[in-house]
Amino acid sequence: MRTFKTLFVAMSIAVPIISLSTILVTPVQAAETSIYSHKATAQPIWAKHGMVSSQEALATQAGVEILKQGGNAVDAAVAVGFSLAVTLPRAGNIGGGGFMMVHIADQNKTIAIDYREMAPSKAHKDIFLNEQGDPVAALSREHGLAVGVPGTVMGMELALDKYGTMTMKQVTQAAIKMAKNGIDVTPDLSTSLTGLKRRIAQWPSSAEIFYKKDGSDYQVNDRLKQPELAHSLSLIAQQGSKGFYEGETAEKIITAIQEAGGIMTLEDLKNYKVVERQPVQGDYRGYQVVSMPPPSSGGVHIIEMLNMLEHFPIDKLGHNTAATLHLMTESMRRAYADRSEYLGDPDFHTVPVQALINKDYAKKLASQIAINKATPSSEVKPGNLAPYESNQTTHYSVVDKWGNAVSNTYTLNFSYGSGLVAKGTGILLNNEMDDFSAKPGTPNGYGLVGGDANAVEGNKRPLSSMSPTIVMKDGKPFIVTGSPGGSRIINTTMQIIMNVIDHDLNIAEATAAPRIHHQWLPDILRVEHSLNRDTIDLLRAKGHEVKVNNAMGSTQSIMVTEQGIFGASDPRRAGSETLGY
Repeated sequence: MRTFKTLFVAMSIAVPIISLSTILVTPVQAAETSIYSHKATAQPIWAKHGMVSSQEALATQAGVEILKQGGNAVDAAVAVGFSLAVTLPRAGNIGGGGFMMVHIADQNKTIAIDYREMAPSKAHKDIFLNEQGDPVAALSREHGLAVGVPGTVMGMELALDKYGTMTMKQVTQAAIKMAKNGIDVTPDLSTSLTGLKRRIAQWPSSAEIFYKKDGSDYQVNDRLKQPELAHSLSLIAQQGSKGFYEGETAEKIITAIQEAGGIMTLEDLKNYKVVERQPVQGDYRGYQVVSMPPPSSGGVHIIEMLNMLEHFPIDKLGHNTAATLHLMTESMRRAYADRSEYLGDPDFHTVPVQALINKDYAKKLASQIAINKATPSSEVKPGNLAPYESNQTTHYSVVDKWGNAVSNTYTLNFSYGSGLVAKGTGILLNNEMDDFSAKPGTPNGYGLVGGDANAVEGNKRPLSSMSPTIVMKDGKPFIVTGSPGGSRIINTTMQIIMNVIDHDLNIAEATAAPRIHHQWLPDILRVEHSLNRDTIDLLRAKGHEVKVNNAMGSTQSIMVTEQGIFGASDPRRAGSETLGY
């Protein structure tokens, strides 16, 4: 076997492919030192008992208050979920859907709760095509047909009933109060409402909530009240999910959707089902990575990429060096090619999960990676890429003093979803139907191609990249993380994991570090502007087409250690807060 010194000599010259057997791999254990390190370039939030990390400060505070009252991580997570529907309306929601990972410490059990939206029963594969057979983007984005059957309320209820300790009335109290009494408009909220005014204000029912009576914008520190949303939340507090899927709220939702040209019915709402699924699990350098299975593509491909990277001495190559980023890019390229071909709703399409996360399969893929040269995506197995996913999702993480943990990612899809508020409810409705492939095999408006496994079909769940993840150490939660970011979620989440495990960064440093993204097609390596310019030049020299683009993700992460609980909100988004007690 070559020594590591010899490896670097080999890497300094043009080497087309290097065998895995030539690479020295040593086990890595993330460091756990004192509470705060003088070596650290960013310091995390510390707490003794419990912690909430979310994208909006008031929602975080609502979750911590539940923990202080004796609630567990699930109670707090449900409180945060309902609060974000009020305080972060562009992504927090009760009119959308998502995925929740729950770890119950005393049972040593981790559950994946799938409350992803479903297509209405009358939906079909040609629903978004015009007479010429071409996709019409507006139909799947700003139209009644764009709305999938929401899952959030039933997902929160199932989590609370099965794994929480409090009542729905208790955990919705903060959200109802904030909707009724109003919240102060933050710079973040003001900016997003102003910037998306065309999409939101085209619906009179939305304009009357999110803009002033004279049509002007809310300014920073103005008071935004949402009394109709408070009423809808009160019905959920009193009746549980029946207060949403049946009765007056349901009738108003269906009326709004049908008046906007949609086909959803009261039966579609009444028949919605949450699914508890077996998490997908892998092992990375002695840590267990537990994540969301299909219809999320996230967990499968995080594990597939880590399995490839485990064959390389990432810790020795260094954090965000060109050598490390090259290997990460090559693993991303291969995993996203697989994502395009194999992933879809497992209730409609056979997804070869175990084959994709198989260690021997990863070894074969890793052996095809050239150490010093990019592989053109045209030479990687072709398939059909899943459609564009909006960046406007939101993630939050919770841990409690008993060792329970929740990692939750949910969304309306686009920022403010379809933009349509169901009149009389205050509820923004998703445009999640856009996550299906409108016409398999044809590029959408973003130049991406959709696959047959993700074609539109009645009662089907669209493919997603949402990747709520819990990394276990010695059978206990160690990292609880996740992110918004559409197709970039998977790579963002993986980089948090690698930053901690491979590079011994604390959770704040891991969060702040520059990020990269490659998704097979288009064949572009996207990087953040804070990545070192010399590194970018070295990556280009290896054959990567590098593009400096917008910041990626908004991770909300918690790390549990013997020294206490550490957390960090992503500095890439304004208004986030991590708080413990």
